[in-house]
Amino acid sequence: MASASPFRSRARMSRLDKDAYIDYALLDTKIQQVKERLKRPLTFSEKILYGHLDNVEEADIRRGDSYLKLRPARIACQDATAQMALIQFMSAGLDSVKVPTTIHCDHLIVAKDGYATDLAKATADNEEVYKFLESVCKRYGAGFWKPGAGIIHQIVLENYAYPGGLMIGTDSHTPNAGGLGMAAIGVGGADAVDVMSGLAWELKTPKVIGVNLTGKLSEWASPKDVILRLAGELTVKGATGSIIEYFGEGVKSLSCTGMATITNMGAETGATTSMFPFTEAMGAYLEATGRSDIREASSSWRHLLRADEGAEYDRVINIDLSSLEPFINGPSTPDLAIPLTEFKQAVAKSDWDNRVSAGLIGSCTNSSFEDISRVAHLAKQAMAAGLKPQAPLYLSPGSEATRATLQDSGVLEVFEEAGAKLLSNACGPCCGSWDRQEMPKGQNNSIVTSYNRNFTGRLDSNPATKIFLASPETVIAKTFAGNLDFNPATDSIQTAAGEFRFNPPPQVDLPINGYQEADDGYVAPPPQRSNVHVDISPTSNRIQRLKPFASWNGQDYKDLTVLIKVSGKCTTDHITPAGPWFRYRGHLENISNNTLIGAVNAYNQKVNMVQNVFTGQIAGVPETARDYKQRGQQWVVIAEHNYGEGSSREHAALQPRFLNGVAIIAKSFARIHESNLKKQGMLPLTFSDPSVYDRIAASDRIDLLGLAELASGKPITMAVKPSNGTAWRTELLHTLNEEQIGYFKAGSALNLMALNDASSSQSN
Repeated sequence: MASASPFRSRARMSRLDKDAYIDYALLDTKIQQVKERLKRPLTFSEKILYGHLDNVEEADIRRGDSYLKLRPARIACQDATAQMALIQFMSAGLDSVKVPTTIHCDHLIVAKDGYATDLAKATADNEEVYKFLESVCKRYGAGFWKPGAGIIHQIVLENYAYPGGLMIGTDSHTPNAGGLGMAAIGVGGADAVDVMSGLAWELKTPKVIGVNLTGKLSEWASPKDVILRLAGELTVKGATGSIIEYFGEGVKSLSCTGMATITNMGAETGATTSMFPFTEAMGAYLEATGRSDIREASSSWRHLLRADEGAEYDRVINIDLSSLEPFINGPSTPDLAIPLTEFKQAVAKSDWDNRVSAGLIGSCTNSSFEDISRVAHLAKQAMAAGLKPQAPLYLSPGSEATRATLQDSGVLEVFEEAGAKLLSNACGPCCGSWDRQEMPKGQNNSIVTSYNRNFTGRLDSNPATKIFLASPETVIAKTFAGNLDFNPATDSIQTAAGEFRFNPPPQVDLPINGYQEADDGYVAPPPQRSNVHVDISPTSNRIQRLKPFASWNGQDYKDLTVLIKVSGKCTTDHITPAGPWFRYRGHLENISNNTLIGAVNAYNQKVNMVQNVFTGQIAGVPETARDYKQRGQQWVVIAEHNYGEGSSREHAALQPRFLNGVAIIAKSFARIHESNLKKQGMLPLTFSDPSVYDRIAASDRIDLLGLAELASGKPITMAVKPSNGTAWRTELLHTLNEEQIGYFKAGSALNLMALNDASSSQSN
């Protein structure tokens, strides 16, 4: 039985969505139906997921095992991933998106000279792409956020996120909205296309990791330190297939944007998403961002927006906020968590350059009014003592609304006085869009950032740069000190007047007068859309229409070559780097020229150097793959654990498929990338015995057998034929369900959608 309806159960989904509504009474009805079926209390994240089921009565709900068919309430796409997603959507032949959708221009703005100059240059350089994205939005009924309006996740938090909602986004840090009580999940473009097209979205039922927060943050500890510490415990793959759900008395002490910082970087643990239950801080943030109606409705249904009494988690982690100390994570991986009290010793034992070469504050993780205001307090302390930053300082506000509010509050003046470079309201260095001038490539150096990722070469394309992740407070202190090993809680800086010690930053509340309005960065779809045309030039090197991939021919894959056996970590940054390659995200043929150029070859420990099995020549990975494709030769990649971790970019699956790859065989996969491979008709396979990885040689030929009998839960056989030696066999595992096997047979999910549409048309 659904509970009695409180005063208000409906509210508009956002100020900018005229016909989309939140309905808490309907959500409650679905949740009660699920609880009656399962006969047990639910965690908060379970309530929200199961409350958005497409088929409550028929759904098979088994954590970590079954698949759910879900109906997300909205979709958000950033410009780098939106290009390919919208190209795929256009091929579906529909008249409009079926779910509220927004496109955000934040990835293509390259940080170099500062806010105004960089934005103007990006607008000119990417004019074709921006016009394409805006015209597609106008034609198909999506909202368009112009370049300079802000980072996708900050725009979503300020305008679209709401407690109890379910959304998907084509960016791995979509879980940022979990700080406002939303189940927000990063996906590949093909998943977004399904939902845009009106199809249910499929997700393997996540397990739930509960994080019990007690106490209250104090001194130098910040919300960022919660997730830095947790990443160290869970590692980059420890939460794969799980939702991280926070609970406990400590939750009430955190701000909404602080909670968003925590859920944002939860992506670095492999988590499906991260969520906080409804709190008064969320209500206050909704009010400050002009959504008092949602505050009223969600407050009325607060009993729904938290875990049931007695709800059980698959694992519980306890964190005492009162005793939590600052952490600094890195380099090269976001789960190398070192307490600040131990960091000086770690620096002394390492080959890291102890001089800070740059301090970067912002990104989608830490670019809120609260973050930047707290940092400004520390900068004012240092400048009052006569200090200046000892390294270049870069500041990236999260949105134009936040930037304007910081300007109005006098906060930006502090950074101007400090000589900081104000960057555009965009991702900038965090996603690799940084034209760094002061540091030669190959020079060993250390930078400190408030960002969320620190893979080798990610920020400035310099593999010699050591990237460290920390709170904004820790970043500003180290930048003024100039030393990587500086601890602001215990160390002093020598000045002409004596020794200077930082005082811990004060608590900063929401802006007194709320946030400045910045709706001029938004373009709503027109009422009449039929006369809007989307043109793609056949000679464009930025945008290219997709040609369907070939369907499976019904035969086993035989005599496959090993394109590359990857050694160590292989993220989507290794598979398809960002930076200057962003410009080709809408052109599959061109961007395929960067395929796997960052992956380390296990046989020579070098990047982008593999041996062509036909010619014997050593060449780049994409050049070799193109040669194989011209010969009609199919190939596989052999990899280690957590293959494809990092960004959600589906190009990391599209490009190998385009170049004639048929399977990735790894010890394990990151969730989003595994899904992306399936959507493009590739086989993501895992070793039943991980030690088999060591037996495979570059010259081996591989058969994948039993594909005609491919079924959910049924292993397939890999036959390995060494160039010198005896052939041998082993089992490979997969997580394909029956629908995903359909993608493989049809050649891709998009092909299967077209086949189903054709079949439906014929039957009608």
